[in-house]
Amino acid sequence: MTRISAERIAAIEARRDELQAMLATADLPPDRFVAASKEYAEIEPVAAAAGEVRRLRAEIVVLGEMAQDPDSDIRQMASEELADINARMPEAERALAIRLLPRDAADERPAMLEIRAGTGGDEAALFAGDLFRMYSRYAETRGWRIELISANASDIGGYKEVVASVTGQGVFARLKFESGVHRVQRVPVTESGGRIHTSAATVAVLPEPEEVDVHIDDKDLRIDVFRASGSGGQHVNTTDSAVRITHLPSGLVVSQQDEKSQHKNKAKAMKVLRARLYELERERVASAQAGARKSMVGSGDRSERIRTYNFPQGRVTDHRINLTLHRLPEILEGQLDELISTLIAEDQAERLANLDAGNG
Repeated sequence: MTRISAERIAAIEARRDELQAMLATADLPPDRFVAASKEYAEIEPVAAAAGEVRRLRAEIVVLGEMAQDPDSDIRQMASEELADINARMPEAERALAIRLLPRDAADERPAMLEIRAGTGGDEAALFAGDLFRMYSRYAETRGWRIELISANASDIGGYKEVVASVTGQGVFARLKFESGVHRVQRVPVTESGGRIHTSAATVAVLPEPEEVDVHIDDKDLRIDVFRASGSGGQHVNTTDSAVRITHLPSGLVVSQQDEKSQHKNKAKAMKVLRARLYELERERVASAQAGARKSMVGSGDRSERIRTYNFPQGRVTDHRINLTLHRLPEILEGQLDELISTLIAEDQAERLANLDAGNG
C-alpha cells in the first residue's frame, strides 16, 4: 500500500487547524464562511484519519526505543504493545488512503433514477415496479426524498418506465453502482403452469447537475406540445399539456405528460434533459482522460447484467463482485446497505490497487 508521507499528513492537519481558526473569526464575510465551512466538512474526517496514523507512527518510535531497555519487564511490555500497534497500522493507513482517493465530484449530488422494463413483457413491468418500490424504501431508511417525475404504468401493475428524482445526503455516492441490467427469475403471476421465467429491467442512476453545470441554449431546443394520452375516460387530458423536448445537438428527446400543467411538464422535462446532458459530458470527460479506467464495479454500463434476483432460492447475486445474499425479501424491502457498502468497498480497494500499481 502507498505510504503517506509525514509531510502530507502535517499539511492536512495544518489546513484543518487553519480553517478552524478562520471559522472562529467573527468578521468573516458570509461567502468566505460558507466556502470555509464546506472545505472544513470535507477535510475534517481526512485530518482525523491522518492524525491517527501520525499518532500510531509516533508510538512505534517510542515503543521501539523502550524495546531496547535494559529492564526485561519494560522490554516485554513494549514488545507486546509494539506488536499490537504494528497490527493496527495497516488498517489505519488504508483508512487514510481511502480518504485521500480522488472523489467523484458528483457523489454528493441528488440523482435521477430511471427504471425501464426490459425483456419479459408484463412480468418485466411488474419487476420494474418492484425495483422502484425497493429504491423508494431504501430512500426512506436514509431520510432521502423521492419525487416521481414520470411514470408509464403497465396494464396489470408495475411500470414500463418510471423516472424519479432522489434528493438527500450522499445520494449519488450510494446509488451510482445500481446502473445496469437487473434480472429476475420467478414464476410470474400470469403463468398458470408454474414455470420459472427470466425477465429484466434496466436501471440508470444519473447525477443531477446544478443549473450552472449545464448550459442549454434555447435555440438548441425543439419543444412540441401535444395532448396527453392515458388509460381512457377522465385520465385523458383535453388540453395540449404534454411536452416533448428535443435537444438538437445531442439528439436527446425527453417527453413529460404526468402533470396537468404544460408549465410543470416542461420544467420536469428540462430537469431530466439537464441530468442526461450532464451525464453525457461526464462520460466524455472520463473517456478523454488518459488511461481512463472502467472499474468492474463502477462502469455504469447500462447494458451490463449486474444483479440477479432469484425468487425460488430466495437469493440475490451481484455478478460484479460475486456476492450472493440469501435475503431476497429483505432486500426488496429496501435493505440494500450490505450490498451497496460492499460495492463501495470493492471499488475503493480496486482504486487503491491501481494507485499502488501506478506508484510501483
